[in-house]
Amino acid sequence: MNRAKSPAQPKPSVVAGAGLDVVERVSEMCFGLLMALTFVGAVSTVGPEQETPSTMWRAALGCNLAWGLADAMMYLLHTLTSRGHRLALALDMKSAPDAATGIGLVRNALPSFVEILVTDADLEPLRNRLIHLEPLPERPRLYFIDLLRAARVFFIVVLSTFPVVLPFMLIDDVPQALLISRVLSLAMLFFGGFVLGKYAGLGAWRAGFGMMVIGVCLTMAIIALGG
Repeated sequence: MNRAKSPAQPKPSVVAGAGLDVVERVSEMCFGLLMALTFVGAVSTVGPEQETPSTMWRAALGCNLAWGLADAMMYLLHTLTSRGHRLALALDMKSAPDAATGIGLVRNALPSFVEILVTDADLEPLRNRLIHLEPLPERPRLYFIDLLRAARVFFIVVLSTFPVVLPFMLIDDVPQALLISRVLSLAMLFFGGFVLGKYAGLGAWRAGFGMMVIGVCLTMAIIALGG
């Protein structure tokens, strides 16, 4: 009985979104690094008597646990709203009074850099496929795969904390651990920028050093504030 119902599942083209791409994964990693780096610096401004290795790594890890959870929830919200938008587009397409109106709906949904490259004749096959999508779900919903992707977001943010907190777990001298932590964080930021630059064709080394500059500026701001 359950197998017979499988064709009634919503079409992937409407309900399924892509997994995390390279940009999203690296961005989440850099986000986690910057959050931990900033939070460690903020905790270090409390005063020498409060600066213990345990305080520092617990602060950074606790910060990224909270932000990892928040980021995962925002991913699910983004997925649900995007899926609802795609479903609304498919339903509007089906109810369009004529082909020209339907093509206009498809064109409006395209990114601007793509929209200028295609003609109405190019969009007609896509419009035809959209109006024949069956069955469509009654409402957008989340699936188990979405929870797995949200968990990936959470773990990327949290795991990116470890280059920041590891020196505080291994070294008792807080200033020395803080210095090593910042160096490791900058190296990770360089790696993230390198990957993004290579992916986008912007120059891997240039993007890597650019991301490092952002980290250096942030670190200098933290030091200026007493970190």
